[in-house]
Amino acid sequence: MFFGLTFEKVLLIGVIAALLIGPERLPRYAEMLARTVKRVRDFARGAQSRVRDEMGPEFDEVDWRKLDPRQYDPRRIIREALLEDDEPAPAPPAPVIAPPRPSGPMVRHTFTAEAPPPFDAEAT
Repeated sequence: MFFGLTFEKVLLIGVIAALLIGPERLPRYAEMLARTVKRVRDFARGAQSRVRDEMGPEFDEVDWRKLDPRQYDPRRIIREALLEDDEPAPAPPAPVIAPPRPSGPMVRHTFTAEAPPPFDAEAT
């Protein structure tokens, strides 16, 4: 069905609508719904005929399934776009070379934790 609605769901919506609208107004609303569906169908046919007139004979050559938005797969689109690239890929940037280290003996500084001198209250 349309928008994932099954026959059972449409029937349930119809029964609920009939209960909410009531038996007095139901024929009038059913007629309005029928007119609206007919207008939408006529609009779609008119749009299709206008597109066919604008495109000419190429209209029948278009693969409409390929243009279906449900076929949208971003990974496939990116993959195809990358594979269709006719230009050679740019060379990767040159690696960054670190400056050479000094070649002398390595001096390690060691720090010892010495106890601070005792506080002399008389010295101050």
